[in-house]
Amino acid sequence: MARTTRQVSVDDSKPASANYHANALARGLALLEMLAASTEPLTLNDFSAATALPKSTLVRLLAVLGEMEYVVRIDERPSYRLGHKVHRLASSYVSTLDLTVVAQEYLKPLAEGTGQTANLGVLDGDQVLHICVAEPDRPLRFTTALGSRDHTYCTGLGKVLLSDLTDEQVARTVPAEPFDAFTGNTITTLEDLRRDLRRTARRGYALDDNERSSGLRCVAVPVPVAGENLAALSVSGPTGEFGTAKQHEYVAMLDEVAKRMAADPDFTTALRIVHRSLRSAGA
Repeated sequence: MARTTRQVSVDDSKPASANYHANALARGLALLEMLAASTEPLTLNDFSAATALPKSTLVRLLAVLGEMEYVVRIDERPSYRLGHKVHRLASSYVSTLDLTVVAQEYLKPLAEGTGQTANLGVLDGDQVLHICVAEPDRPLRFTTALGSRDHTYCTGLGKVLLSDLTDEQVARTVPAEPFDAFTGNTITTLEDLRRDLRRTARRGYALDDNERSSGLRCVAVPVPVAGENLAALSVSGPTGEFGTAKQHEYVAMLDEVAKRMAADPDFTTALRIVHRSLRSAGA
């Protein structure tokens, strides 16, 4: 086991008792984190080697955690596993997560920074489901409703999500040919769509160029979580404000936000909950 020592900052302006309890709490939480990261129970020797804490200190910490039912001693070595109280905390954490609320923290600054409408979508069957929408504070803007659904083959969000699928999966997801044409630019055949999806995958972003609505452009990027594109992020607005240079500028901003989203445990946990819910509903 790798040897790691968790350093806890101490505020010397506080009474010694306050610092003592802060250190004890931090050390106890560190032991819980070690157990959570391990695939098997940990012994007192494991804790000692990893933290460099005296065994007498570890025994006291583990005894308190055991009394509170956050850890369980399972043999005489002694070794420990997580207790049922941890599950209660985890269940409460999951139940209070709302992907729309978490995502708004990212989409609102994106809408303000680009002056365009920011959207987060996931694939739900053969449609894009808008999980979160943030609109800029300006009179002329693209408007869509939270929870609304749209086609995949003619939207930036949809094409990003389709680009992560196999050819067979794409064929099962899109409607029968010819696809409904909403404008003169709408892709209506599977062959043309596959060509566009290959281009999307190569460059790392999708473009809706007046394909869903005349006068509207959209650029979208994937939000990769553990190597899988579980969501797509986009900005949409008037065609005249999405020239080539602006598209690249927006894509760079989208990529940065998507990267921060994917690194946020609250966001990724909430996103996985949404996907499980959608799969259950479609089963």
